[in-house]
Amino acid sequence: MTDLVSYSLNDGVATVVLNNGKVNALSHEVFEQLHKALDQAEQDKAVVILTGQPGIFSGGYDLKEMQKGMKEAAALVTVGSKFTRRLAAFPYPIIGACSGHALAKAAFVLLSVDYRVGVEGSFKLGLNEVAIGMTMHHAGIEIARHRLAPAHFYRSVINAEIYGPEGAVVAGYLDEVVAPEQLMSRANELAQGFRKLNMRAHAQTKVKTKAGYLELLDRSIEMDAQSLGLNG
Repeated sequence: MTDLVSYSLNDGVATVVLNNGKVNALSHEVFEQLHKALDQAEQDKAVVILTGQPGIFSGGYDLKEMQKGMKEAAALVTVGSKFTRRLAAFPYPIIGACSGHALAKAAFVLLSVDYRVGVEGSFKLGLNEVAIGMTMHHAGIEIARHRLAPAHFYRSVINAEIYGPEGAVVAGYLDEVVAPEQLMSRANELAQGFRKLNMRAHAQTKVKTKAGYLELLDRSIEMDAQSLGLNG
């Protein structure tokens, strides 16, 4: 299996880098390798930085897989929803270092981690599902509702509005924006700050704060699987 995700540990911080072609497409193999990276981070008790390539965090799901048929598309969406559910309850802090464009599933990843740093530039961030003919799935709606500013929830989910980096901060996809050359140094600075937290308290507070949301997300993932015909 080729390395579509790289993992490096330095000073208590695990840097996980997506590297799958020019749009960093999210495929079954990518999710499998991302899970392995998170398993390793848990073992290492590390704060995580999740990032992409210069100019592209990710363009979302692998379209080759999505276009094979309803069953294949549904299977990938289910895997993706379960991955973002894991991010939302991960016991160690996760920083999204958004290195450029982040569309569709990539935006859901940003909506599921603890802190998000983006980069300045003419980058596009947002949920373009409705614009490309996809009815938004239940899990996606709830992930967006949980983290986006209320006015931007409607604009993002129903109108498929796409934002530049500064607008993405206002909407709730990002927490701050820096110059591209400062992205990883800023992410590492934040990670070292997070390392000072009591990790047991962080993990327990995270799941307590999100208990209702995580239950809703589990139900939504189940509803999506049923409506897409994955449960027989």
